[in-house]
Amino acid sequence: MQKAPKGALATLISIFFFWGFVAASNDILIPVFKKALDLSQMQSQLISFAFYVAYTVGSLLYFAISAILKRDILNSLGYRNGLALGLLISACGTLLFIPASNTASFGLLISGLFIVGLGFSLQQIAANPLAIQMGDPATGNQRLSLAGGINNVGTTIGPVIVSFAIFGGIGSGQTTLDLKAVQIPYLILGAAFVLAAVMFKFSSVPDKIETVKSADDNASLLSILKYPQLSMGMLAIFLYVGVEVSTASNLPEFMKQKIGTNEDGIAPFVSLFWASLMIGRWTSAAGSFNISQSLKSKLNIILPFAAFGIFMTVNAIAGHAVTNFYPYLGLVLVLIAADKLSEGNPIKQLLMYSLLGITALLVGIFASGMISVFAFMSVGLFCSTLWPCIFTLGIAGLGSRTNTGSSLLIMMIMGGGFISVTQGALSDDAYLGIQYSYFVGVACFAYLAFYAYRVKGILKKQNIQIGEMAGGH
Repeated sequence: MQKAPKGALATLISIFFFWGFVAASNDILIPVFKKALDLSQMQSQLISFAFYVAYTVGSLLYFAISAILKRDILNSLGYRNGLALGLLISACGTLLFIPASNTASFGLLISGLFIVGLGFSLQQIAANPLAIQMGDPATGNQRLSLAGGINNVGTTIGPVIVSFAIFGGIGSGQTTLDLKAVQIPYLILGAAFVLAAVMFKFSSVPDKIETVKSADDNASLLSILKYPQLSMGMLAIFLYVGVEVSTASNLPEFMKQKIGTNEDGIAPFVSLFWASLMIGRWTSAAGSFNISQSLKSKLNIILPFAAFGIFMTVNAIAGHAVTNFYPYLGLVLVLIAADKLSEGNPIKQLLMYSLLGITALLVGIFASGMISVFAFMSVGLFCSTLWPCIFTLGIAGLGSRTNTGSSLLIMMIMGGGFISVTQGALSDDAYLGIQYSYFVGVACFAYLAFYAYRVKGILKKQNIQIGEMAGGH
């Protein structure tokens, strides 16, 4: 177990905010550039594709350079330098938003997002295993949930801020979109990346992870794939990120076609989808605090409603009508009950939430109107803790090869791009149509439920008892 300096975890998880801000803001850029440049739904999904495939390229570069040097990059650079370098790479990407918006260039836009994502890949490779190891690994999924809760503060306010920047100056009767308005929020974000890089360089975040060496540490890098929890976990990450991103990024088109919602009215719904991940992660994060069981139980109820309150406050300040979202609290109660039943066990939580995700998508597919919209948005609740669950299970037992395993899992974030484009293509009326295209997400959740079922036996054969260790907040 890594003994982290006081306050180091708080410093580390601040980086998760940036990932959320950019990822969720993409869902505002998609309908805006789709309309401004007259793109098809499939073409518009290339925004998600470029951003998430960057994680794959970054992870492959990490893997290749480590293989050439015959040593792990982060173990050589140090985690603080690695995080700082990743932030500076992302800052360079934000600069491309200036020429992209000035010339209405789709190519420059997705190039900028690609570079931002490239920097994020290095940050993710370092930050996720650090969060798991900065304390008892048995509760690593709960610390990742806490970090994810900070991530989703960014996902909640990102769409609102970017939408306000783009649509804030549009009055009644004005129909043009000012693409140059995206420059300010992304340039501010770039400056924040640079400041955060300096902060991490001189922070107390651990520079190394203490690991136990194993007999095959000197084996080829690809031999790590012999661990089925990792190889199956890679596909699980691919499909998890895929269903999460595609559900949100296709939601604007669904609302436009089925409800007649305009581009400037999408922001609060996109914001609530991503706020749903914050609600779920805050619920689970209570287990990461060193407090009494009684107080944890109370926080399990208080924190999700506090997260919902943040969503309501931010959108009310932005001038959006929020009273229509009160019925969503019923779905929050379902989430709280599911979290209680899972007992913080990553295997139980992964299985239960995947089954609830399937249920939500089926309701959205076969219902209509706002019932469908609420059902699709609730997918965010049930995706909320799947990342920490899969990540914790995927790197379990890897020892000193944890960073390599982490890079392979981060590589599979590309699912956010591939699954989004796949659903976007199938959403054409010549195929499934926008509503039935959500069957893609059903298939993704089905595999995640299967992974949860299989991984318990896999870890047991390796004498890894993480499932039982994590059972209980």
